[in-house]
Amino acid sequence: MNRIYEERLGTDRMLPLLFRMALPAVAAQFVNLLYSIVDRVYIGHIPGIGTDALAGIGVSSAVIILISSFSAIVGGGGAPLAAIALGQGDRQRAGQILGNGFMLLLVFTLITTLLTYLFMTPILSFAGASGNTMGYARDYLSIYLIGTLFVELSVGLNTFINTQGRPSIAMWSVIIGAILNIVLDPLFIFTFDMGVKGAAYATIISQACSAAWVLHFLTSSKATLRLEKRFLKWKNSIVFSILGLGISPFIMASTESLVGFVLNSSLKEFGDIYISALAIMQSAMLFVSVPLTGFAQGFVPVASYNYGHGNRSRLKECFRIVVVTMFSFNLILIVLMLLFPHTVAAAFTNDSRLIQTVETALPIFLTGMSIFGLQRACQNMFVALGAAKISVFIALLRKVILLVPLALILPNFWGVKGVFAAESISDATAAICCTLIFAFQFPRILAKMETTDSIRNRMLEQTTMQSETL
Repeated sequence: MNRIYEERLGTDRMLPLLFRMALPAVAAQFVNLLYSIVDRVYIGHIPGIGTDALAGIGVSSAVIILISSFSAIVGGGGAPLAAIALGQGDRQRAGQILGNGFMLLLVFTLITTLLTYLFMTPILSFAGASGNTMGYARDYLSIYLIGTLFVELSVGLNTFINTQGRPSIAMWSVIIGAILNIVLDPLFIFTFDMGVKGAAYATIISQACSAAWVLHFLTSSKATLRLEKRFLKWKNSIVFSILGLGISPFIMASTESLVGFVLNSSLKEFGDIYISALAIMQSAMLFVSVPLTGFAQGFVPVASYNYGHGNRSRLKECFRIVVVTMFSFNLILIVLMLLFPHTVAAAFTNDSRLIQTVETALPIFLTGMSIFGLQRACQNMFVALGAAKISVFIALLRKVILLVPLALILPNFWGVKGVFAAESISDATAAICCTLIFAFQFPRILAKMETTDSIRNRMLEQTTMQSETL
């Protein structure tokens, strides 16, 4: 079996290796961003109903994010564990992690789809849907749920392709689906006059093609870590290890849904136009956070492999490059959006009142995110190192401990501006706390690695001495 793609994670020069691994993932995530962005752009420009339909999509997105976040348990928890196992030379365990991850995705699909269909109306109402927007939200979500399995498999298993050092293959799985979505959206929405339903059909067809690509590769001879029947047997110890590490990426993803529920519910009291504005601003945030997610998908296998391999110096070098890159990229994009809020709003709507609302709210909403790159770098490095508990706390801190209470309290003092300010304050506070925690914990993790290496070297020396004596 040719393992050259895996072995280069521990031997190639770090800077070009990271960008070679990350750029395809960034490109894939950026293209994947078009799934939601293109839907919102086209829907926002539907004559007569665009603003209300956009609010409906914004409400349903909170539910969709929650459903798709279950794939992060496998993709964000299982893939790093598989990379660590590969770094340790334990291919049996790596295969079991992939197989059990696949089974988990099937379970997640069944549970989330069934519950959402059964309680769709109360869920959407809780998420902020009003009488004007409920119909659009139901139309989109009821069709989207048909393709839940495709979403879970394509997102949850794609990171296992990166784990094998094959980022270009992982990139194409996303590009294929996104290009289809871009082509099918205007066809279904306008040409076939299907409106919101057309956008949903375009999305599930595109996701089905992405899932087919991922499964084809993982079951082919080209994969060094394959999805094999012998590894599909449910093993509690493997499943619990995936859940243990994957809970942090899940919380990172699902709390975005919680935020959607809370913010939409708070904004509902001030009018549907603010929910439409939130949908636009959250889309703007995705232009920053999604590429960062892609970069993380590129560097996590590198960090995990070298951590499993016991290479302390390469791990330190990896983090230095990661933190500078992610912080700089995040800061530059946020500053540009703060300087040109009108441009951001006009991309999604022609409604002058909605554009003005976004221009007023966006600086309040996004300022705190200017240092968010620090949190993404540190938090994803914790995931790469298997430090599940710390990563979970950081994920909870930003959205649950800080944002939810602030979003409920601040509007009592600042009105609608308080809802938007809650996001900014929680982003900045969490980024600072995460960076301080990492500055304290990372040297301790490195020291433990050094101790492990020393023990391993002493054992090797003792074995050599015993052999010489014999």
